This record gives sequence, structure tokens and C-alpha cells, in this order.
Amino acid sequence: MSKANKQLRCREIITKAVCGKGRKFSTSTHTVTPPHRPTSILGAWVINTKYEAVKSNGGVEVIGTYDINIWYSYNNNSQTDVAKESVKFVENVPLYYLDPKHRASTTEVSAESITEPNCIEANISSNGDSVVVRIEREFAVEMIAETKVSVAVVPGGCPDIDGKDFDYDQEVDESEEEFDDLEDLLDEDEI
Repeated sequence: MSKANKQLRCREIITKAVCGKGRKFSTSTHTVTPPHRPTSILGAWVINTKYEAVKSNGGVEVIGTYDINIWYSYNNNSQTDVAKESVKFVENVPLYYLDPKHRASTTEVSAESITEPNCIEANISSNGDSVVVRIEREFAVEMIAETKVSVAVVPGGCPDIDGKDFDYDQEVDESEEEFDDLEDLLDEDEI
């Protein structure tokens, strides 16, 4: 065993890291009842999306609201109006990755809208007095918490690196053997 390998030690440190990730695509159906009986749908859109992420059992809940606007004609296509409705939603996003060693008391969660809520279909209902709207949305969530990681520690630092001046703009020739000694230090069989 070389002198460098005898000096190598491992240490656990506590750091904040992404300890969980999740993503969910979903569609939902809403019924909007305008003040006038619609003759035809001229447009439908979703605006004013607001949401927040909250930690829940087994995942992250995305809780929010958005406004659905339906532009429609009525009175045999002789007049138009816009029907507006605010909708609340709760999306439970499961975590597909979760570090089991995270410290639960330090958990923070966040959500990002990958696909903003968007109207993909709007039709007049079979009874003719309301509009059925289908909305799609997609959220990605992250859970950040304190966790332990192991790092290699060489007492006194790395003597081969001290005092060197590195040019980070220079292209690196990966065939150089400059880092072979570091690879030997990190060889798992000898730790």
C-alpha cells in the first residue's frame, strides 16, 4: 500500500442536497356555465395560474388556482361574451427518487410548471347550457434536505496540487497521467 493510500481517510459531512424528485402530467375536466345559453365556442384559455408546493406523505402536493375563460357566441351567433371561472386544484406528485437518509426535519419542497395549465378541448355540453373544458398540466417537484455524504480526506491536503497554477481556459488532454495518483487514492478496493 502506498504512503498516499495510508493517509487517505473518509469523513461524513452534512450538506443540503436534492433528496427527492418527482414529475406528473395530468388532465382534468371542468364544467363552466355561462350566463347565456351558448351557440358555439369561439375560444377557451387558462390564465392567472398560481401555485405552491407543500410536503405530503409520499410526495409533494401542488396546490393552486387558475382562471378559465370561455369566449362563446349566443342568441344564434348574433352576440358574444366571455364566461370566466376560477378553479382550485390539488395535484399530488409522487417522488420517483427519494434519499432514505435525508433529515426529515430539514425538508423544503418546490414545484415548477413544466406544462402550464392549458385548455386542450372545449365543447358545449349535451344539455346545451354549459361548456365542458379539458385542461392539461404538468409539474416537476424537488425536495431539498440535509443529508450525509462521504468525502475522501487526505491529511495535509494534496501535495501534488498545492502551489500549481491552473489555466482553466486551456483544453485538457485526457490522455495525460497527471491525475493517475488521485485515481489510486480513490480506489475502493484499498479504502
